[in-house]
Amino acid sequence: MMINTIHLCVIKSLYKCTCTVIVSEVRQKCRKNKEHTRQVRDTVVKKFKAGFGYKKISQALNIPRSTVQAIILKWKEYQTTANLPRPGRPSKLSAHTRRRLIRDAAKRPMITLDELQRSTAEVRDSVHRTTISRILHKSGLYGRVARKPFLKDIHKKCRLKFATSHLGDTPNMWKKVLWSDETKIELFGNNAKRYVWRKSNTAEHTIPTVKHGGGSIMVWACFSSVGTGKMVKIDGKMDGAKYRTILEENLMESAKDLRLGRRFVFQQDNDPKHKAKSTMEWFKNKHIQVLEWPSQSPDLNPIENLWKELKTAVHKCSPSNLTELELFCKEEWEKMSVSRCAKLIETYPKQLTAVIAAKGGATKY
Repeated sequence: MMINTIHLCVIKSLYKCTCTVIVSEVRQKCRKNKEHTRQVRDTVVKKFKAGFGYKKISQALNIPRSTVQAIILKWKEYQTTANLPRPGRPSKLSAHTRRRLIRDAAKRPMITLDELQRSTAEVRDSVHRTTISRILHKSGLYGRVARKPFLKDIHKKCRLKFATSHLGDTPNMWKKVLWSDETKIELFGNNAKRYVWRKSNTAEHTIPTVKHGGGSIMVWACFSSVGTGKMVKIDGKMDGAKYRTILEENLMESAKDLRLGRRFVFQQDNDPKHKAKSTMEWFKNKHIQVLEWPSQSPDLNPIENLWKELKTAVHKCSPSNLTELELFCKEEWEKMSVSRCAKLIETYPKQLTAVIAAKGGATKY
């Protein structure tokens, strides 16, 4: 019985000692991590200037000698005892991997965050997509919608010439223009926007239109400031002869319905079938003035805005086959408001100004 009592006392004593050691270590750790006040740091420097050594300062202020040394060294290097800006959490990516990410995004603007994430995982530097995005943002690269089309210097020169020569035209001149174009409309889904990595206020990265879906139709249509003209589904491949047939059957009738008069101006792009000798001869025989048009300039044609709105409206109708798709296209085209068409023409000088500001380059329109 006496032995058990002794054992119990020994165990209690050991437990008490262990707790004391743990508490002491915790307190020591807290003291070590506790930051001294600015007043204490200033006092350390003041005593150092007065000729006191590290040991005496440590004893006088009751702080570790190593702390005194760190404060003095910092004061000598930065001439201050204030807290300096801290770097924050170290980056998960090495400097080499960060440079590689920026280089890949600059060389391959259409690369996705998923692809960049996989490339970092290959070198065992796996990080979240937002981390990659933040690194690219710091280098000045941002995800932006790719603009189209691709513009060569000669294209920019022609676009700039067109914009400057027509900037002073009166509003009545643009009201006499009959705008036209062809477009592909898909049965399922709208053409998705593609994003590229590029610096702000630049438009050098461009892409071709991506086609997808469960079938599509090609349509030709025209409009003016007072409303939409005819819309025609194009059967088969469009060629010069088929284009002239569309013009013969729909152009003059559209101009008449829109009350443009005989002296209207017809706009078309520079597609070879549009500029074919026989087609231009047709315009001459019909006494139709054709607007000189710069190549690669869909952003200068306000009908592009109507195409976008048309495709959105049609796909809300959820056509189930190509016959319904054609029907909905024509119905929605006729529903385009006169005020919307008028607004596009009224603000057309802004598009010309944007081209001039971009020195002939691509614009947001």
